[in-house]
Amino acid sequence: MAKYCEICSKGVSSGNKISHSHRTSKRIWAPNVQRVRVIEDGTPTRKYVCTRCLRSGKVLRHV
Repeated sequence: MAKYCEICSKGVSSGNKISHSHRTSKRIWAPNVQRVRVIEDGTPTRKYVCTRCLRSGKVLRHV
């Protein structure tokens, strides 16, 4: 599955997972990306869109 939003270009970010004893290991944070049918230039296409863009109305979903 895609790891970035095709609308706002939000992608994965990385950092450290820190345990209670403060030992660190690498980890990633991925956005919640859904594959939805959206209206683009009057035609429905499938895109990977994050749920923040879906909720805020940046994308017009095809029904």
